Amino acid sequence: MSETAPPGRHDRFEGRDRAPARAALHAMGLSKDDLRKPVVGVAHCWIGTMPCNLTHRDLAARVIEGVRVAGGTPMEVNTVAVSDVITMGTEGMKTSLVSREVIADSIELVARGHAFDALVTIVGCDKTIPAAAMAHVRLDLPSVIVYSGSVLPGRFQGRDVTLQDVFEAVGSNAVGRMNDEELLQLEQSACPGPGACGGQYTANTMAMAMEFLGLSPIGSMDPPALDARKPDVCREAGALVLRALEQRRTPRSILTRASFENAIAAGAATGGSTNLVLHLLAIAHEAGIPLAIDDFDAISSHTPLIADLRPSGRYTAVDLDRAGGTRLVGRRLLEAGALHGEQVTVTGRTLAAEIATGTVRHGQDVIAPPGRPLHPTGGLVVLRGNLAPDGCVVKTAGVDRLVHTGPARVFDCEESAMHAVQNGRIVAGDVVVIRYEGPRGGPGMREMLGVSATLVGQGLGTEVALVTDGRFSGATRGLMAGHVAPEAAARGPIAALREGDAVTLDIPNRILSVHLTADQLAARLTDWTPRPSGCPGGVMTKYRTLVGCASQGAVTVACE
Repeated sequence: MSETAPPGRHDRFEGRDRAPARAALHAMGLSKDDLRKPVVGVAHCWIGTMPCNLTHRDLAARVIEGVRVAGGTPMEVNTVAVSDVITMGTEGMKTSLVSREVIADSIELVARGHAFDALVTIVGCDKTIPAAAMAHVRLDLPSVIVYSGSVLPGRFQGRDVTLQDVFEAVGSNAVGRMNDEELLQLEQSACPGPGACGGQYTANTMAMAMEFLGLSPIGSMDPPALDARKPDVCREAGALVLRALEQRRTPRSILTRASFENAIAAGAATGGSTNLVLHLLAIAHEAGIPLAIDDFDAISSHTPLIADLRPSGRYTAVDLDRAGGTRLVGRRLLEAGALHGEQVTVTGRTLAAEIATGTVRHGQDVIAPPGRPLHPTGGLVVLRGNLAPDGCVVKTAGVDRLVHTGPARVFDCEESAMHAVQNGRIVAGDVVVIRYEGPRGGPGMREMLGVSATLVGQGLGTEVALVTDGRFSGATRGLMAGHVAPEAAARGPIAALREGDAVTLDIPNRILSVHLTADQLAARLTDWTPRPSGCPGGVMTKYRTLVGCASQGAVTVACE
């Protein structure tokens, strides 16, 4: 054998110097012919700690079949995940947003290290979806993202239920509105099998965003996790990525400012999670596409709310699939003039061409026609003011009370707030403030679903407001302002709040404010000292050192 140049993608297995690599690959059963074909990474997030991703191994096998039939050599890659549901309300929840960075980094690292030609990533629970997109954009390889699907709804007392109902039932039980036996029955029936949470919560919001960005095939999210169609979706993804490789179609050739506007519109129109803001900002950062927090408000203001989906609506993700799925959402938004239909998708076809196919169930009322929307504007609003100079995010879908002023009930961690709520110390009119839960302050920017759902379960969901520099779950409903920036740990004004201060949330005027003058706020912050981080070291300290502002996506670079 002759001397060879340093291996690149096309000669990584060729020549004398690569004999050791070939020997190791032959040990895996790969032939000489296999090593001449394009190598396709098949990444997934199977983990035995949650139901969301339990199907990933089986679905990966179907992707691998599709890759092989299409003429590629698949290589399976397994990464990690952290369950928001199972860690909610605990110290473990601080690791959830951190996992987005770890998942993205791990996929990128393996793909770069092994010089993959293309990549398919199967995603499920919340952070796996933006993490995959971030990795794919960094690598800019021909790639496809496939969502493993929603759990089916459970049944309780003759109605469909999801995990949202269980969280809210905790509050109902605490005030005697539900007895222990009923809570146990609900707990045991809410999740009948594998799959991600079943409303338009964060996982389904982000899966839909991937399709409208163009990184996932339109309609691929629709089949639930155990649906017989899902394996076919995965086989087709394996074949599709080889076509994308042949046509040199990569994420950076797909993503534009307009594609991000499409994803925002889809989230706003369906009452999606406020986490959409955080994650799309992070993906846009990776792609080098300008996107700001105020863009979400502007686009939502011109997008009708057309989906009657949980948490604020009546229907689940399975109902959306039966009604016509994401193609129906896209068709209605295109009719409303709220989409850029000319944007290219991962298939090479335009978004308009993709959503033109498919069927709509006659008589469905999950998705409203654009002429009769549930609300003329979408469900995402950005507030600013002397409490949030860099902005905060509110989901307004299902919120009728648009202005609220009340006394601040100030808590420096989620546990303290939860204890107060469960012991009846929060009353109608209060503004619950939970601070030092931001990206750096937590660290990790925990979701406050335990607190918000308990308030709803106690019947206070329409009577109080909640303000935090942390996040909210996609299952949160009510007047809740999250992602307050700057956060308390960065000496943001929220750190200056004191018990009893009058706080106003004014949705029509986009204001979050405390009734203090600029001089009064400045004087309080003069005396402010940083709280001890409480970091256990390791990955959490590394994250706290590197993470930036929520208003810029909480990416792991310092705010500019």
